[in-house]
Amino acid sequence: MQLETYISDLLYRYECVIVPEFGAFLTQRVSAKINADTNTFFPPKKVISFNEQIQNNDGLLAHYIADVEKIPFEIALDKIKNRIGSIKSQLVEKESVSLQNIGKLALNEEGKIIFEPFNHLNYLTDAFGLNQMVSPAISREEYKREVEAIEKVIPLTITPERRKTRPYLRYAAIAVLALGVSGFLGSKYYVNQVENHNQIAQETANTQLEHKIQEATFVIENPLTAVSLTVTKPVGSYHIIAGAFRVEENCDKIIADLKAEGFNARKIGVNKYGLHQVVYNSFENRKEALDALRNIRENNNPHAWMLVKDLE
Repeated sequence: MQLETYISDLLYRYECVIVPEFGAFLTQRVSAKINADTNTFFPPKKVISFNEQIQNNDGLLAHYIADVEKIPFEIALDKIKNRIGSIKSQLVEKESVSLQNIGKLALNEEGKIIFEPFNHLNYLTDAFGLNQMVSPAISREEYKREVEAIEKVIPLTITPERRKTRPYLRYAAIAVLALGVSGFLGSKYYVNQVENHNQIAQETANTQLEHKIQEATFVIENPLTAVSLTVTKPVGSYHIIAGAFRVEENCDKIIADLKAEGFNARKIGVNKYGLHQVVYNSFENRKEALDALRNIRENNNPHAWMLVKDLE
């Protein structure tokens, strides 16, 4: 039994996954950060740790295995016990055990389990599709040196101009002002005459229009019948996520391809990081959603995952 696969599935949704009689895998959210030395941007993620002291069975892992494999709860517990027995035997023989997508286990000199997490998989669903990015450094000092070199070659000088007094311009300005005043008074008289004419014409047109409306008779021979449309709204709290995209046009292409394959694909909104999420389908029943998720991972997309959320 691939126990690590079931643990990995649960780490997306829970902060603590207890493996009975062995220990607990814990997740802690870490904010996005920047490495100033390498100019690398890291998205937010969940950091995985292991606590050997927490071993009490809370039933989460066994119930999940029982639901996926359709077996009784007791048989799921026996499978977990057998797998843990094999892991402990390997550790006692000084062998390290790698759990796929989770981390590597080993024993130290004191016989305590030490855990080294793998960092290639981000269990924070809100950061789905975000990868680390390296940005080239900005060479501000180089630009400053180039500007200083240009200033040395081509110095900029500002020389004030002397304004000469020209008396004839004063008289020309007075003449222009007089012409402007007379032109303004004449244009104002013309505008008033045009407005009066337009007002009379508007009143005449309104009177004729009211007369025509009173004489008109409207007859509707074929009244339109009411049309009822039934819109089916997708329901369900269990959503199989196909991907999340920064550009919404990419969602439309993915949805068209998935519908061509027979899926009831659609968009379910934008998460807090501004990514448009696309689902294969939504389900009301948790068991049906898990069955669909397993089938999609086996036949279509091994990176598909399930979001449990009530949509408005």
